Amino acid sequence: MLQEQEIRPVLPYTRPKTKEEFFKKHDYVYDEHYDCYLCPANAILSYETTNRAGYKMYRSNPAICQACPFRTQCTESKEAVKRISRHVWAECVEEADHLRHTEENKRIYAERKETIERVFADLKEKHGMRWTTLRGLKSVTMQAMLVFSAMNLKRMATWLWKRGRPSDKFNFVFEIGIKNIKNSRYCSISRDFVFNLKHPFQGVYFI
Repeated sequence: MLQEQEIRPVLPYTRPKTKEEFFKKHDYVYDEHYDCYLCPANAILSYETTNRAGYKMYRSNPAICQACPFRTQCTESKEAVKRISRHVWAECVEEADHLRHTEENKRIYAERKETIERVFADLKEKHGMRWTTLRGLKSVTMQAMLVFSAMNLKRMATWLWKRGRPSDKFNFVFEIGIKNIKNSRYCSISRDFVFNLKHPFQGVYFI
């Protein structure tokens, strides 16, 4: 979907959480045509169901797994059943992982720590964007835009402070912006985001 919009995904590598002595997920081969998985012993894990989170569940045949020589490396299930989950958008994730090994993605990813990485960290840790209590794209977009606006105002205030006391023109712009947010129908949300400023001197310009 991203590539259709000419957006190149640059995602970090996520280390598998499987125990050392067990097979990793990449040891199980997905067959797109039959929509099933093949385990290292060439046994089939058939499609079982799709849960509400969008994960398709695949299940092995316990009659086959019971006598499998690789069972101790595959599952700890007392029923001798191996289950594997696969998200409905797994193909997109796999394509992004493939691009991760290209020179272009390596170059772009190296720039993250110098550009957007700090912004993401501040967004999550200082502005409560690890999760949202709102529902719907419109509401979440509104919340995100308020947070981005607050971050930009704080950044501008810091920049102006380093240059010296801002002019009356900038003070006027800040006051108008904050008044508009205060008068917004979403005042209860914006108050938490905009007025939770980390540097004491910023209160001079935003209150």
